[in-house]
Amino acid sequence: MRKISILGATGSIGQNTIDLVKRAPDDYEVVALTGAQNIAQLAKDAIELRAKVAVTADLARLEELRTALVGSGVEVAAGVSAVTEAAARPADWVMSAIVGAAGLAPGLEVLKQGAALALANKESMVCAGALVKTTAKEHNAHILPVDSEHSAVFQGLIGEDITAVERIIITASGGAFRDWPMDKLAGATLAQAQTHPNWDMGQRITIDSASMFNKALEVIETREFFEVPPEIIEVLVHPQSMVHALVGFKDGALMAHVGPPDMRHAIGFALHWPERRHLPVERLDLAALSQLTFRAPDEKRWPALRLAREVMATGGHAGAVFNAAKERALDHFISERIGFLQMAEVVEEVLHRLSAQSGLTNAEMTLDSVLEMDHLARNTADEIIANP
Repeated sequence: MRKISILGATGSIGQNTIDLVKRAPDDYEVVALTGAQNIAQLAKDAIELRAKVAVTADLARLEELRTALVGSGVEVAAGVSAVTEAAARPADWVMSAIVGAAGLAPGLEVLKQGAALALANKESMVCAGALVKTTAKEHNAHILPVDSEHSAVFQGLIGEDITAVERIIITASGGAFRDWPMDKLAGATLAQAQTHPNWDMGQRITIDSASMFNKALEVIETREFFEVPPEIIEVLVHPQSMVHALVGFKDGALMAHVGPPDMRHAIGFALHWPERRHLPVERLDLAALSQLTFRAPDEKRWPALRLAREVMATGGHAGAVFNAAKERALDHFISERIGFLQMAEVVEEVLHRLSAQSGLTNAEMTLDSVLEMDHLARNTADEIIANP
């Protein structure tokens, strides 16, 4: 029986992970479940999975969680530090599905235990890829990609020599506004941005899909995860979301990963790795699909992709600045303080202002340095929005 934990259990990735675990309950011992605001769901899952501990990141919700778990035998804790402590509990496999930079410290604790880290928290690799990989190597831990695109690349590289790879193509649905006229984007509303045409995801990642900031993060993550030159990473808009990524080799061959837009495939692959097991996902009828279409992304429509290239060229702590600025810009869009197109403008200005600061590219990367740069970038974004 494998010991597992799920960090970010109440979000869409966490819930899909739990769905798979519940289908084979005798295979797993659940050590920890963590969440934030959805206390009812966290408590329900903790009871059903007989988790050892349930943790809410929101310290103010401690009593609510404790009340929900009275008599269950599940240990209860709350606060950001409690989430990190839960991540440090010995386990064989841990899903990291915490959204944003908040997932970095818990993920590092998992790696320090030598566990397999199933990484849905792309921000960890964007903000601190070198630190994450070094920590995994020092503790003989494995990092398994859970983003559908990176899982697809990972699978396409099994048994292959990375030096034979000449291109990696990750696909993007294009989000809610892929076919909108450019002159309408400035007026795009929050309600419109948080509706995805293909995937059932949380609010923040759905908006990031519409702005293509999600794909920009994935471009940086591709470079960090697979340690390939930035110039061989390509993005294609693929409205059907059936081809998740392609790996191109120096003999001209392209290996494509094709599957339905269901995160349980990537999650299940990571959960069962290195084996393949049955998964309850749709089997594609390619004849019924009729056609799959692709087109190059317009970087005027999606400037986040251009910014990702600039971040990779800068290196160092630029990824932490990029992610933090993006998160704050997104916060302000959700609060309707700025418009849809202004998010990219804010992020670009933060990068511009901080790029000249000493240590952005050359300072040693530690957890403290990444968190310090994250804090600085968030404050800078707030200043820009307050004083346009």
